Amino acid sequence: MRILQVNKFNYRRGGAEVYFLWLQKVLVDLGHEVAVFSMHHPQNEKSDWEKYFVSRVSFNEGGVWEKLRAAGRMLYSFEAARKFDRLLTDFKPDIIHCHNIYHHISPSILRVAKKRNIPVVMHLHDYKLIAPNYTLYDHGEICYAGIDKNYWDCVKKNCFYSYSHSFLAYLEMTLHHKIFHFYEQGLALAIAPSQFMHDLVVKSGWPINKITTLINPAPNVIPQNVSDNDISSASEPYLLYFGRFVPEKGVDDLLAVSKTNGFKLHLAGAGPEEAVLKTNYATEISQGQFQFLGHLSKEEIAKEIKMATVVVMPSRWLENMPFALLETLAYGQIIIASKIGGFTEIIQDGINGFLFEAGNKDKLQEKINSVFSLNQEDRNNIISKALETVAKLKQSEHLAVLVNIYLKLVKNKLH
Repeated sequence: MRILQVNKFNYRRGGAEVYFLWLQKVLVDLGHEVAVFSMHHPQNEKSDWEKYFVSRVSFNEGGVWEKLRAAGRMLYSFEAARKFDRLLTDFKPDIIHCHNIYHHISPSILRVAKKRNIPVVMHLHDYKLIAPNYTLYDHGEICYAGIDKNYWDCVKKNCFYSYSHSFLAYLEMTLHHKIFHFYEQGLALAIAPSQFMHDLVVKSGWPINKITTLINPAPNVIPQNVSDNDISSASEPYLLYFGRFVPEKGVDDLLAVSKTNGFKLHLAGAGPEEAVLKTNYATEISQGQFQFLGHLSKEEIAKEIKMATVVVMPSRWLENMPFALLETLAYGQIIIASKIGGFTEIIQDGINGFLFEAGNKDKLQEKINSVFSLNQEDRNNIISKALETVAKLKQSEHLAVLVNIYLKLVKNKLH
């Protein structure tokens, strides 16, 4: 089968890109022909399809002209449509699998695929399909503004901390979903990586026959032996957070709790909040209590996961089905996560990990103390249950279901 994979970034940036890059490789390994459509970026992985990529736009860099160009790209990209059409002519895909295309590519490409009668599936890595604010999080809380298609609510609530940005998001959603219906007419199927995502999208009004749930697979890694994670042999217990430094991830909650209680903390990753967090906790950093490790390789992350006492994911937003969660469990590590979104579909509190009320620092502190007080037998039992959980999320089974989705849509097109 000839499969075209589409995502705005072609480098390991977040969970969407982890899945996107992995899928490219494994589909080729299964004998399929795979092409890629993306945006030029200096961090992109090398691709044979780069000549078709759209030019780079940035919402955070450059002057007024660059920001106007980026705003225009949000609404409709003639460049993306033109280059995508050329790629379809040259590659002739049987099916197109889109991931995150909003803002940097635009749904202009969906109209091109529709004209050629090529089925398109879209993976829902966030909530952009149903809301102007793809995180459903602003002003320090979960926000459902716009999921009922009243997109003006985003402007009234100033969801993007800027009325001009909020208005642009309102205009984008209105054009795409109420006037041109790019997604409604252009997508054959939406794929939700969690049941929570599926149910919320259906609740927003998306047709239930045009969405399916396919839980993200766990990575194929070699877990540590339970005996390797021996609390008595640890030189010094520490917490680990790895991911992006953005408000919705709740990193500041973890730092505040760790500061108050003297917990040692390692933080791996990057993001727009990094500089502020380093400034606010400069004393703890200088004393060695907090270590900001920067961007780590896959091997370095694996080592950190295995060496930590516990991994903490203190998210405040409605997490979908993050690969960081599945990776942590696959390595046989204990996790503390917010009781929110897709986390609750995987973690059973006190059985294969721990859950706490999102944003509640006291509850987070209690869970951390609970982990630190576990005896070795109880710790081993939780790790064993975690490994049992991810053992059910096999990559081979995930791929079999996905390829069957592709085949079914291609067959329906032929009829």
